[in-house]
Amino acid sequence: MNYTVTQDCINLTCIHNNRKSYRCRVIDRLTLIFIRRLHILAFQLGLVVPYISPRIIMQRERVADDIYVFTSDLYAQVTAGVVVTSEGAVLIDTLAYPEETLQVKRFVENRLNSTVRYVINTHFHADHTTGTCYFKGARVVAHALCRELLERRGRQSLERAKASSADFRDIELVLPDLVFDGGTFNLHLGNKTFQMWWTPGHSQDSIVCLIKEDRVLFAADTLMPLPYFVDGSYDDFMLSLNSLRNGNFENIVQGHGEIVLRGEIEDKISSDIDYLVTLRKAVDGALADRSPSASLDSIDIESCGKSRIALNGAVEQLHRQNVIALASQRRRELVQFEP
Repeated sequence: MNYTVTQDCINLTCIHNNRKSYRCRVIDRLTLIFIRRLHILAFQLGLVVPYISPRIIMQRERVADDIYVFTSDLYAQVTAGVVVTSEGAVLIDTLAYPEETLQVKRFVENRLNSTVRYVINTHFHADHTTGTCYFKGARVVAHALCRELLERRGRQSLERAKASSADFRDIELVLPDLVFDGGTFNLHLGNKTFQMWWTPGHSQDSIVCLIKEDRVLFAADTLMPLPYFVDGSYDDFMLSLNSLRNGNFENIVQGHGEIVLRGEIEDKISSDIDYLVTLRKAVDGALADRSPSASLDSIDIESCGKSRIALNGAVEQLHRQNVIALASQRRRELVQFEP
């Protein structure tokens, strides 16, 4: 690992597993710890809080010659990707806070000497779509359900964000103008092919995007440190995860958290499927108990095979919400099958 220190930040260049990683982190550690804790709390409670960092805190990683991944240190390690082609750049998702997305835009234009021609919205959630409006003239690609959900739910969510923080006052809702419905969709730009397909589960409209020439999969929230289906479907999630098996991917970029390397991919997918299977068994057992509420409360994340420390501890609250959502689903199914 090589590094240089300036007044404001440490620049690190790492080489591991045959790929380079370029990172820049602010070294005002007390400020960083405070910001992280505040935004983790907001993430757990489903709240929007003002952007208060004096500097942009960003991790940038180069996973292939023309592919860059940006990871936020401000909001649940959410990721966005930039793929550079011979005819311009493609942005896969934006980040939660305007200044973060603007930093990505400056990197593309000033460092890469390129322009974002397309923005791919992998699903409608605000932490992945808020910054779409900064790429004027770019076509926006998504599943048809993403457009529908942005129109129906995203507009209201944005108005609440604007009311709670001046940081979002200039944000405009941009609806995808290039949509597909089911199956797969291929986008060809320059020397790159972007193959997208529908993977519902985390949300109704979730898609993944494969850069075919590099075998790098942007899985968005279909793969994250903990499968999270509260706004989607448990059953769909299981099908979508199974569809990713044996994909011969070089790397997978999760919607939140670290990049999954080639040798880790199958174990990661199996771990997520095992979590969902174990969770369902635990929920069914709790509902059959004499005190179902207490039994449901006792289903902790580690008993389902996942660590509680991922995403700086936010996964514990996500797991708790999964328990509640699955219990509600299973109760409805039991009532439906009662004679």
